[in-house]
Amino acid sequence: MTIVLLDIDGTLIRTGRAGSRAMNRAFEDLFGIAGAFDGVEMAGRTDKWIVDDAASRAGINLSGDTFHRFRDRYFVRLTETLREPAPGKGVLPGVRRLLETFDTRDDVFAALLTGNCEEGARIKLQHFDIWKYFRCGAYGDDVTERNHLFDIALRRAEACGAPRVEPSEVVVIGDTVLDVACAKAAGARSVAVATGPCDIETLRRSGADVVVRDLSDTEGLFRMLGT
Repeated sequence: MTIVLLDIDGTLIRTGRAGSRAMNRAFEDLFGIAGAFDGVEMAGRTDKWIVDDAASRAGINLSGDTFHRFRDRYFVRLTETLREPAPGKGVLPGVRRLLETFDTRDDVFAALLTGNCEEGARIKLQHFDIWKYFRCGAYGDDVTERNHLFDIALRRAEACGAPRVEPSEVVVIGDTVLDVACAKAAGARSVAVATGPCDIETLRRSGADVVVRDLSDTEGLFRMLGT
């Protein structure tokens, strides 16, 4: 069996920057500071990493339950911002068909490996009606460093019925060089998709095993993966 670990933003969906708007609004709600996340790098990073960065720049201490209060406020704001119209917002090309194909095959187990907090991931994917395709995943409230999510994702996949596999039997699909780096650090294969902030040449230079413009060629993707 092949375990496929998928990123969310820029890989499965585009939210029209709903996440960054929600973080800015939640931060202002709690701390009275506007635009705290403006200029903070977000692509490929975990939510905890992003929030720690913004809080440090703003001089806010997130010790104790402060991070959890921010996170809970962010979830409220995220639900609101996802309802707002935005250019480019939607499920990315080929994604629904790919997830439907995964769902019908007994030789593939699909799970999430994302920098989003688990509840944030659920809110986003339920908004686009694709949360139902995932039984488990590793999320940005588990750890700060993305590379540490890989082992968590495999443990949770196994707990949900996937067999124990070698890293070489795992494919990480993402849209940034950090997704590729996570796969390489674990000894897994990687598919880099140019629907996020990185262009094809940048993804090729990152050392991805497969680079594609989008996920619309489902059969070709399976052939490239030897699945």
